[in-house]
Amino acid sequence: MTTHAGGASTATRDSGHGLASGWTVFAAVLMVFGGLMAIFQGISAIAKDDVFVATRNYAFQLNLTGWGWIHLILGIVIMLAGIALFKGAMWARVVGVLLAGLGMIANFMWLPYYPLWALVLIAVDVFVIWALCAAPRHT
Repeated sequence: MTTHAGGASTATRDSGHGLASGWTVFAAVLMVFGGLMAIFQGISAIAKDDVFVATRNYAFQLNLTGWGWIHLILGIVIMLAGIALFKGAMWARVVGVLLAGLGMIANFMWLPYYPLWALVLIAVDVFVIWALCAAPRHT
């Protein structure tokens, strides 16, 4: 609270030290969720679970175990950046946009193994990018 000469008080906003709010929190929640889902996806692929079946004669053929490790590592990094985003760190917003873009590419490449899951996570990444870019910047 700030008190002016006339005795009236107004609430001031601590632009540099407060927790994140609005679209940034929305993006952080989606990043933590998307990161956890990518971790589960990676673990399942590394374990060579029967959930995934590669489509034959697809435009690109990738090793399921290798993609499992990629999704596991990417999921951990996305989740950690999402947690940092709750504090409103500007670096986490920039990293979040980059990681969501990488997540979109990884899930696009994942389409032959589990199309519905990949499309849902691509949509989550699109919303993360949108929320991080639409969030107001604190100066």
